[in-house]
Amino acid sequence: MVSELGNSFAASRPRRKIRVLIIDDSALVREVLRQVLESDPDIEIVGTVPDAAFAMRRVESLDPDVLTLDIEMPRMDGLSFLRELMRTHPMPVVMVSMHTRKGAAVTWKALELGAVDFVAKPAAGVREGLKELGEELIRKVKVAVSARMRNRPSIRRPSWLQKDHEPVIAGAGSLIAIGASTGGPVALGQIFPQLPANVPPIVIVQHMPKGFTAPFAERLNNISNLTVSEARDGEPLVRGHAYVAPADHHLEVERSSNGFVARVGTGPRVRYQRPSVDVLFDSVAKTVGEKAIGVLLTGMGDDGARGLLALRRTGAHTIAQDEESSVVYGMPRAAVALGAAEFVLPLEQIPDRIVNLLLSRTATTEKVS
Repeated sequence: MVSELGNSFAASRPRRKIRVLIIDDSALVREVLRQVLESDPDIEIVGTVPDAAFAMRRVESLDPDVLTLDIEMPRMDGLSFLRELMRTHPMPVVMVSMHTRKGAAVTWKALELGAVDFVAKPAAGVREGLKELGEELIRKVKVAVSARMRNRPSIRRPSWLQKDHEPVIAGAGSLIAIGASTGGPVALGQIFPQLPANVPPIVIVQHMPKGFTAPFAERLNNISNLTVSEARDGEPLVRGHAYVAPADHHLEVERSSNGFVARVGTGPRVRYQRPSVDVLFDSVAKTVGEKAIGVLLTGMGDDGARGLLALRRTGAHTIAQDEESSVVYGMPRAAVALGAAEFVLPLEQIPDRIVNLLLSRTATTEKVS
C-alpha cells in the first residue's frame, strides 16, 4: 500500500520543466525565441542575454538546462563563448544563427566545440520564419537536454595505416550504409579520415536541414581519403566514393547492369524523417544483402533500427555505436534492443572494424577463388 501511495504521489507531481537561457544580440530574435519555446508546456525560459560577454555569469546564476546561442554578437562571438563554456561549464547548446545557413563551416566548428545541434535562422522574415521553425527548435531543445556531454574522442591512427600500403579490399558487390542524426556530423567527421580510399561505395543518411547536406559532404570530402558528394538520382555508386542523402529526400540503392545506382526521391516521411535511415537500410538489404555493412550512429528516436535488423537478417554485418560514445543514445539503443547489431562499439573503434570486416571478406573471397 505504501508503494502504491508513493507511486501515485510521484505520478501526480508536476514534471520539472526544461530551463532554457537564450543568448542573442537581437531583441526581436530573443522575444520570438521566447514565445516559440514557451509555447511548449515542458519548457521554461529562465532568462535572455544580449551579449555573450555577460552570458557566463547568467549561466552560473540561473543554472539552465539548455542554451540557445547566436554566433555573431558584440564583444564576444558565439564560438569564443562556446569554447569557454565547454572548458568551464559543459552543458547542452543548440546553435541558432544566420551563420548556420550562410557559413556551414561555422556550424561544423560549433558542433566540434561541443554544441549538440543547430537551427538556421531564416534569411528574411525573422518573426514568421522562426515561428515556422518552432516545432524543430522545440524538438532539438528537448533532445539536447538528454544529450551526453563528454570530451570528443580524438582521431586515432587506424591499424591499416601502420602498414606501408593501403589494404587490398575486394569491393565487387559490396557497399557500406551509414545512418546518423544528433551528434552524427561530428561522429562521421571522426570516422571518414580513418577509412582507406579503396573502400566500396558508402551511402549516408544524416538528418540535417535543407542547405546543409552539400556543404557537409564537401567537408567530409576535404578531411578524408574518399571522394564525398551529395547523392544525385541515377548516379552510379563507385568504389572510393561516398554519397550523402540530400536534405528532405530519401536515398535508396538500386542494382544496375554495372553495379549499384543511387535513387533520390521525395516519398512520404518514415518515422517522421526524410531522408530516413530505415528507407536506405531496407533498400540496401534488398539490393546488396549479405555483402553490405550497416552502421547506425548516434541520434534521437529509432530511425534505422528496423532497417539495421533487415540488414542483419540477410547476413550483412551490422554495427551500432555504443552508449558511452553517443551524444544521444536513441537510434543505436533501439537497434540493440531489436537484436539488430552484430557489433556494439565505441565510435573510435568503428572505422577499424569496418576495414577489418572488408579485409576478412577479401580473404574469404580469395580462398574461394
